[in-house]
Amino acid sequence: MAKEKKPTKSKQDEQAQLLDLLRSILPKIAPDAEFAERIYIACQEELRAKNRVKSFEKFCERIELPNLEAKTLEEVKQQLIAGLGDADLDIEPNEDGKGLRVDVSLPDGTQFHSRIPVRPPGSEASDEQEITLKFVSFPVALPGDQEMLWALAKRENMTNDEAAIALTKIEDEFWASKAGQKLLKDRVEKSFPEFVARVPAGMLGDVGLKRHYKLPETLKVLRTVAKKG
Repeated sequence: MAKEKKPTKSKQDEQAQLLDLLRSILPKIAPDAEFAERIYIACQEELRAKNRVKSFEKFCERIELPNLEAKTLEEVKQQLIAGLGDADLDIEPNEDGKGLRVDVSLPDGTQFHSRIPVRPPGSEASDEQEITLKFVSFPVALPGDQEMLWALAKRENMTNDEAAIALTKIEDEFWASKAGQKLLKDRVEKSFPEFVARVPAGMLGDVGLKRHYKLPETLKVLRTVAKKG
């Protein structure tokens, strides 16, 4: 893979401070030194993974995509190959014709997903961006267990029905993707909980959805306590 841009100095300092704080706190809450070290390493690897994702997204932002013609797509593909090296690459135009979805699987199992918008050569990405809409709460539950809620969010201009249709569509696309097919071959159950836990944030974002938590929470029913007279 090409050289990855390191986080900015301030970001590096922030992450270093976070890890230092974690190193000092863990022995107090996890007396088992081996267990505490496993937690520390897991956090360190998670930060490193997030940095790699951001670097990949920045890399995609620098790629110009004036149109979705076959010649242009081939040029984009060659840029990605040159930047990513030995990787399983899959690019596919979005149905709305406004961008290109990029799915990458590296030999070590790392997966990246992003979207390159169609924009005139030399234009800044922000020039073509639409007004950013806020996300609002969109909790969902399965018909058989309506007390278990997945905390999702949807763009504020989407109705609940539109969000539900988009969620169903992206679930089908996820399991049909190379990453989804690999999971099925590895005997991962094709279910909604597995989908929510594993679907890339980029795929959800493309249809106006966001995942707050990978695991569901139990619905809490508040009961009014009678005031004593």
